[in-house]
Amino acid sequence: MSETTLPKDDVQPQLQAPAEPVTETAPRRGNGLAVLALLLGAAGAAAGGWGVWQVRSLQASNQQQLGQLQALGDQAQNLKLSEQRLREQLEQLPGAQELEERRRLVAQLQGDQQRLNQRLETVLGASRKDWRLAEAEHLLRLASLRLSALQDISSAQALVQGADEILREQNDPGSFAAREQLAKTLAALRSTEQPDRTGLFLQLGALRDQVIELSALAPEYHDRGEALLGLTADGDGASRWAQWWAEISRYVRIDFNADKNIRPLLAGQGLAQVRLALSLALEQAQWAALNGQAAVYTQALDEARDVLKNNFNQDNPQSKVMLERVAELAKQPVTVVTPDLAGTLGAVQAYLERRNVSAEESVKPAAALPEPTP
Repeated sequence: MSETTLPKDDVQPQLQAPAEPVTETAPRRGNGLAVLALLLGAAGAAAGGWGVWQVRSLQASNQQQLGQLQALGDQAQNLKLSEQRLREQLEQLPGAQELEERRRLVAQLQGDQQRLNQRLETVLGASRKDWRLAEAEHLLRLASLRLSALQDISSAQALVQGADEILREQNDPGSFAAREQLAKTLAALRSTEQPDRTGLFLQLGALRDQVIELSALAPEYHDRGEALLGLTADGDGASRWAQWWAEISRYVRIDFNADKNIRPLLAGQGLAQVRLALSLALEQAQWAALNGQAAVYTQALDEARDVLKNNFNQDNPQSKVMLERVAELAKQPVTVVTPDLAGTLGAVQAYLERRNVSAEESVKPAAALPEPTP
């Protein structure tokens, strides 16, 4: 019996051993409740904050709506004021009859303005043509002046060509006669040779530069007896003879060509005068060449040729070449027979007169017609 009871004593403590954890569950349940309470408090605070935020947002939206309502009220007030002003302006506008009258006046004014523009364009177009034709007449007058005063063929040809171009631009059949005269004048000018006056002037100037180098008919004897004076003593009779011979040798020469004409030697002053006369004759020829004076040009070159023949040696190559050159220049023309532009100028002036008469006749009927009403 006792052996059986011992195990029971042993069993009881073993059965009571698992009860120890049950005593530990009580504080764990308290912590869970606290956490749950905290969570509920946090959720309540969040709900309260969200509610406050919603309230504030509603207040802000209400304030914004109030501002919009106030702005709409101001706009409505402004619309009312503008409508009132429009009504006042409409009341000030004229009536339908007055507007119709004003429309008619505006249409009439536009029509008058269009007619005025057309007349202005017509007048300006005619005036431009008249100016161009007057320019053509002026060019012909200049060409005639260049031919008569300066005998400038090239410039006159260019001026007449310009006048013909102006008449060609008009494209008027009435200008046929004037253009025919211009064509004849151009043909005459092209067939006329222009004298080279500038070239003649320069060539004569080159001859003038060579005049200073021309020598007399024969060389002058320059031996003054210095050799004889050196052989004799001072005061000797031979020395006086040497002096006399040196003096007379300047005026006496021996020429072994007795069949040729013997001309007196030129002294220093006489040679300078001859050179001056030749230079003046060439200068006069230069002036005549520039001014187209044929008679003066020929006379001046004849004088230069006479001076060369009478005062300088023909056998000297320099004077011989100059004499030949003067003879060649004397054959060069300095004047030319220029065409007469009087007929051409008269034809152009007649064309201008006919044009002006036709323009006046066309303007008079147009002025007599009444203006159309719009």
